[in-house]
Amino acid sequence: MHQEPLRRAGQPLATATKALILLHGRGGSPADILSLARHLHVSDFALLAPQATQNTWYPNSFLAPPAQNEPWLSDALAAVGRAVAEAETAGISKDNIYFLGFSQGACLTLEYVARHATRYGGVVAFTGGLIGDQLYATNYAGDFAGTPIFIGTSDPDFHVPVERVRASTKLLTGLGATVTERIYLNMGHTISQEEINVANSLIFK
Repeated sequence: MHQEPLRRAGQPLATATKALILLHGRGGSPADILSLARHLHVSDFALLAPQATQNTWYPNSFLAPPAQNEPWLSDALAAVGRAVAEAETAGISKDNIYFLGFSQGACLTLEYVARHATRYGGVVAFTGGLIGDQLYATNYAGDFAGTPIFIGTSDPDFHVPVERVRASTKLLTGLGATVTERIYLNMGHTISQEEINVANSLIFK
């Protein structure tokens, strides 16, 4: 699953020096998430957006025991890995690879980078947290070496409890990331202009 062709936009990989991997939410599509690019300071980036099978990366809540989301979750992580590999094959180093996701895509974004912590260009998670009924620290390894990560969310959010966002921030910080967490009262399950402004100032500056 999750084998659909990678959607590409922005600058050609062959000439770009930076790449942004964008992960759509449940029920979304690469076109949806790529539409955010016009609001971000990424005009010089190659944009890569994987497609989830039937528009869903994994079937159950991200708070379910991981086994209940397999094999979809492992396949979703592999899809992100293929996008990273494509950027690297084009000569873009990991410190110039960026990630962005919304909702289910934000959870997948954080899960992927935490499992492969290294110095990335930056990470944006619009409403998401690390995956599992609890945080399984043994799944995560590496050193972010100061990689900037922005996590924005609503309090409350029907899908993503604030407590999981805070726990994710703590774990990512422990792996060496510089995490900026913003919790917006009653924002709703959406992406706000304020979050876009913060992402541009902290990550895509």
